[in-house]
Amino acid sequence: MAAPSETKPMRFYAAQYFYLKNGSQPARIHEYLKNGAIPTLKRAGAGPPLVLEALVAPHMPQIAVFFGAPSFESIANIHSKVTADPEWRKRFDAWETGDEPSVESMSVTLLEAAPYSPALAADAEPRKTPRIFELRVYHAPTARQLEALHQRFADAEIGIFHRSGIHPVLYSSTLVGPMMPNLTYVIPFDNLDAREKGWAKFGADPEWVKVRKESIDKYGQITTTIQISLWKATAYSPVG
Repeated sequence: MAAPSETKPMRFYAAQYFYLKNGSQPARIHEYLKNGAIPTLKRAGAGPPLVLEALVAPHMPQIAVFFGAPSFESIANIHSKVTADPEWRKRFDAWETGDEPSVESMSVTLLEAAPYSPALAADAEPRKTPRIFELRVYHAPTARQLEALHQRFADAEIGIFHRSGIHPVLYSSTLVGPMMPNLTYVIPFDNLDAREKGWAKFGADPEWVKVRKESIDKYGQITTTIQISLWKATAYSPVG
């Protein structure tokens, strides 16, 4: 397995979603991201991006790009540097040139990393087999219950995750986006079999059964809606 390179903590993450249709759009956006957007984000000082292609999601085909920044202001600065980059402009114009639009639509969600979240780290060398990534969004009915949900993760749940073979690479709250308030987190797995085994072990863990019951007894049902989607890292994703 490729060892991650060191990276500084990132407080905010932008999650960009590109909704596509079958035809020329998937190949065109991969060309643009690989040779245009991703190198330009690096030059602009963004954290190592995670580029994902949907395997199971409400809209397919779909591409998602996550990149971090140390402050809210730096996200705007990164955007300004990207759009002022001549090489990026050339790649962007080429992406938008074609017989059909470059995408069906796009959306952006702004995330704030939880205090206990690791920072996305670029792989020291390309992985032979890209990992599977599970994206989970837990909607909490109130801000108070979202705080309780984060506390449950920080106090006990992460430890149970790790001994179950579940190692999320990002925990966050959505600042701008759908299903607020929510906790959004991203989990890599070597393959689908590892995912199935990890969640089975987690669900059967006696401490998890106890922690969950105590949480519900104290705060009520702190997650009312859960969205789950499965993705694979692209071959050119710095975080793979």
